[in-house]
Amino acid sequence: MASVQETIEIDVPVQTAYNQWTQFEEFPQFMEGVEQVTQVDDTHLEWKAKIGGVSRTWDAEIVEQVPDRRISWRSTSGSMNAGTVTFEPLAADRSRVLLQLEFEPEGAVEKAGDALGIVERRAKGDLERFGELITARGSETGAWRGQV
Repeated sequence: MASVQETIEIDVPVQTAYNQWTQFEEFPQFMEGVEQVTQVDDTHLEWKAKIGGVSRTWDAEIVEQVPDRRISWRSTSGSMNAGTVTFEPLAADRSRVLLQLEFEPEGAVEKAGDALGIVERRAKGDLERFGELITARGSETGAWRGQV
């Protein structure tokens, strides 16, 4: 099992960052390789992505969601992965987003990519693009404030 941890600080209130992150179907706008995310219901997502040049699909379940604090998930089919994104207020208009991922590389290409740090760079780039997206907008495109 491999793991990645990346952090970014962004110039928006923690509620704005959290609210935007709950818009899972918009993940392809900032996550490299993610082609589509479909929210089936409040706690289930279907993912389509290209990883190491290979198309992959999997289902994921949100196992914890606390508004303005954290969202945790795990895959329930397909590629094994799990993670948590944590939101921390730094000031009234500044927040920190911490992304922690665990995954099982499949096949030689993914194992080599993991060994070369490609997943870490991709996660860092995804967070940077998320920060750019939400900072440029200045507000979220929607929100889900429920708790799991």
